[in-house]
Amino acid sequence: MTSQVDSEAGEALLGEQRSAPAKPHEGAGKEVRRLDRVIIRFAGDSGDGMQLTGDRFTSETASFGNDLSTLPNFPAEIRAPAGTLPGVSSFQLHFADHDILTPGDAPNVLVAMNPAALKANLGDVPRGGEIIVNTDEFAPRAMKKIGWDVSPLEDGSLDGYRVHPVPLTTLTVEALKEFGLSRKEAERSKNMFALGLLSWMYHRPTEGTEAFLRSKFAKKPQIAEANVAAFRAGWNFGETTEDFAVSYEIAPATTAFPTGTYRNISGNLALSYGLIAAGRQADLPLYLGSYPITPASDILHELSRHKNFGVRTFQAEDEIAGIGAALGAAFGGALAVTTTSGPGVALKSETIGLAVSLELPLLIVDIQRGGPSTGLPTKTEQADLLQAMYGRNGEAPVPVVAPRTPADCFDAAIEAARIALTYRTPVFLLSDGYLANGSEPWRVPQVEELPDLRTLFATGPNHTLDDGTEVFWPYKRDPETLARPWAVPGTPGLEHRIGGIEKQDGTGNISYDPANHEFMVRTRQAKIDGIDVPDIEVDDPDGEADTLVLGWGSTYGPITAAVRRIRRAGGHIAQAHLRHLNPFPKNLGEVLGRYGKVIVPEMNLGQLSTLVRAKYLVDARSHTQVNGMPFKAEQLAAVLKEAIDA
Repeated sequence: MTSQVDSEAGEALLGEQRSAPAKPHEGAGKEVRRLDRVIIRFAGDSGDGMQLTGDRFTSETASFGNDLSTLPNFPAEIRAPAGTLPGVSSFQLHFADHDILTPGDAPNVLVAMNPAALKANLGDVPRGGEIIVNTDEFAPRAMKKIGWDVSPLEDGSLDGYRVHPVPLTTLTVEALKEFGLSRKEAERSKNMFALGLLSWMYHRPTEGTEAFLRSKFAKKPQIAEANVAAFRAGWNFGETTEDFAVSYEIAPATTAFPTGTYRNISGNLALSYGLIAAGRQADLPLYLGSYPITPASDILHELSRHKNFGVRTFQAEDEIAGIGAALGAAFGGALAVTTTSGPGVALKSETIGLAVSLELPLLIVDIQRGGPSTGLPTKTEQADLLQAMYGRNGEAPVPVVAPRTPADCFDAAIEAARIALTYRTPVFLLSDGYLANGSEPWRVPQVEELPDLRTLFATGPNHTLDDGTEVFWPYKRDPETLARPWAVPGTPGLEHRIGGIEKQDGTGNISYDPANHEFMVRTRQAKIDGIDVPDIEVDDPDGEADTLVLGWGSTYGPITAAVRRIRRAGGHIAQAHLRHLNPFPKNLGEVLGRYGKVIVPEMNLGQLSTLVRAKYLVDARSHTQVNGMPFKAEQLAAVLKEAIDA
């Protein structure tokens, strides 16, 4: 994440949009108003290209130097009927001239491409917000699909908003007449017209988008130029129409970032890069055995592009085959990964248990989504924590690591690889849909900043029998880490048994001895308990807080934003955030004991609080949400303030 300084213009300003006095727009006779931040939401049918529009606006915003955070929101249906509420797709972008942490609670500007988009999102727009409406889509038939008899553009229900009625479809078709496209083909570019208009309103660069369009449609140059023309037409419309009398400037966030080279990055892309970097730093081939599943599929897509870095990807026929192939690759000496979501974890559980028994390094990447069963495939949730901790037969402990922001997925992937390789164990990496699809600026690290993950394979005998014979014992452990040796198949003299039946300590022979089984179970648990993880850091600036907010995973942004609000209002509150959920940091119990109240916000029904209460016997209080969306900072701040005052 960017700088976490609790600045004057920080996240406490989420509830208001400050602006400087307007000034004339150079050469156009229009006004330019300077803002410190803005939240924009593009919304339309799932075929209207809202994700592409939002992504392009985000890319130009990142290149301009603003801090930003995004929230794509996809329909759960593969292709819901056009113009219906289930088919609405949206993309929210919060960008600012200072450090921000969330995509924002409510949009200042809503671009609604049809009636369904307006109805689905209107409740989130505060009074006084701007709404740009594609009036061409407000036909009686379209409104009837969503239960409107009268258009809100005509009945006065939008009087509390600044509404800009724009015939986006008609204007786009008119702008593309010279290209000889059919009306249907021309209408597809209306999202680029909207992007051009918003780019004019907020002074976004345009060169990158035009270059992107020409590259994306390189094999269809007519379509490429038509999209560029629609984009320019939207820009020119904003410049010339009287309906948009003011444009806005949001200066680059020059003080929010440490020095470095930055790029915009999504959580899944950062995680993919982290896995590649881990493979290079370990000097091992990276192998991904996976089956496509929302919202994890992007990792498979991305890693498949990087064969030049020694990456091999295998799209298996099902989840079980995917992890089976990955575990085989780990046995063969690769840095092995399998990616999935909660339903896939359920199918992979037996093989995860096998990896625990074999004591081989394996990364299980779970991009969590709403459940149970198929649940909410495109919505976010944090409800797989207990599944990752205990979702296997027998005593099968597995370390659990969770990133806190999209950019942090890079570092979390490297940390998960460090643990897996050092301690010879499968490791869970718990991201979620909010992090996976959201994006923020990421400082590209220098190679010398990355940890050395190289590990040594067994090359020969490691044990001497009483008669002096030198042999290889596959379960003779490192006294510090309790990790067993990693023997690559085919190495002369290192033949040993594999499989899920219990092994004898040291020799690795099959054993049904009760005492040996208890010893192996306790040893595997001791190995996980002994993993070296950093102490948890507490943010308690004045030391006067009696309330601690404990979070994990993607709740970091909303929690930090809410904590900033409370402090700005004069309240005292402490914050701590867990990256390592198994084992917990060694100082966690001492930290929890310092505070009279411990609040745990999480997007489930209280899974972390259950673990904390059981292990440390503290009265950890849950604040939970399971609506498929991340917490809103304002609502969370109100809950925390109530807890402080109680």
